[in-house]
Amino acid sequence: GAYRIIDFALSNCVNSGLAQVLLLTQYKSLSLERHIESGWRHLFQRELGASLDILPPQHRVTEEWYRGTADAVYQNIYSIEQFQPDQVLILAGDHIYTMDYREMLRFHNETGADVTVGALPVPVDEAARQFGVIQVNSSLRVVGFQEKPKHPITLPGEPESTLASMGIYIFSTQVLKDLLCHNANQADCGHDFGHDILPVVLRDRLVCAFQFQTPGSGAAAYWRDVGTIDAYFEANQDLLRHDAPLDLRNTAWPIRTFKPNLPPPVFVSAEDRQSPSHICDSIVCAGSVIVDASVTDSVIGYNARLGPGSSVEGCVLFHGTELGPDVRLRRTILDKYVTLGRGTRIGFDADEDIARGFTISPNGITVVPQGTAIPDA
Repeated sequence: GAYRIIDFALSNCVNSGLAQVLLLTQYKSLSLERHIESGWRHLFQRELGASLDILPPQHRVTEEWYRGTADAVYQNIYSIEQFQPDQVLILAGDHIYTMDYREMLRFHNETGADVTVGALPVPVDEAARQFGVIQVNSSLRVVGFQEKPKHPITLPGEPESTLASMGIYIFSTQVLKDLLCHNANQADCGHDFGHDILPVVLRDRLVCAFQFQTPGSGAAAYWRDVGTIDAYFEANQDLLRHDAPLDLRNTAWPIRTFKPNLPPPVFVSAEDRQSPSHICDSIVCAGSVIVDASVTDSVIGYNARLGPGSSVEGCVLFHGTELGPDVRLRRTILDKYVTLGRGTRIGFDADEDIARGFTISPNGITVVPQGTAIPDA
């Protein structure tokens, strides 16, 4: 819709009063960098003591690309040290949630922890092979860690639940530096926080788990790792419920983004008005034009065009997509600037969709790549 995934972590930073942010990028980052320049740079004014720096691999300590999450931070340890921080907060860029990081920082200081891990309870079957799992004692000290286990450790007294790592960490700065330097010199191991750093730090450091709640609402915590097609699709569907677990309208915790100067969406009918547009349980972004079309359980991005007789059910359409007359889509994600001619059907025949070069997720979501153009049927 109107947001990029990175907007959630950055909004959390701004709302938490965190003014120095380093954004570590790898390859194909131009679109992300443009988004940051257009929508976020003005919120981090250097003359006010704030900064938002985008850091692809700097090759200060190695000529390699980032080899993992821990290596990405290690390669930028010089930039971190310039701020002389007491603690370093490390976030993932592919998670959707709202969180007041000040509460986690307060917990870190009160416990005297060397490392604090953001965590939340999840069903065991959901965590299996998907999330890092934390084992804690009664004082929330972490005593064990499993990276995406087949059989997760359950919470004491809660056999159906386990404590999942959110991929959010606070390190005391010197501890972080020592751990990363040691890891970088190990030729026979990986360079990931969850898989390689946490198991080591548990041996002789105090590691605690912080359980977060959604700020400003008192609602149950919502967190989505959208590293897969199915998770991304479900996160979009979550927003369409009348009791959506993530409230984009929460004025106590606004989610910011770059908003282009576009007119409101319009829903128009042909002259005969025989089949007026029908929109139900959906988000339609600015600049979009819906002409005698049906949209249900879907997210429609900026500047989309839906022609007469089109039907969109359970879909995500990125900006600039165009649907001709009588197009039918079901459980489909259209990337940017996809153009579909009259009578195109997607999401009804998996074999046909695969033959056209589309990707189908394990849960049956069809993904049409950016710029695809299909002529009239």
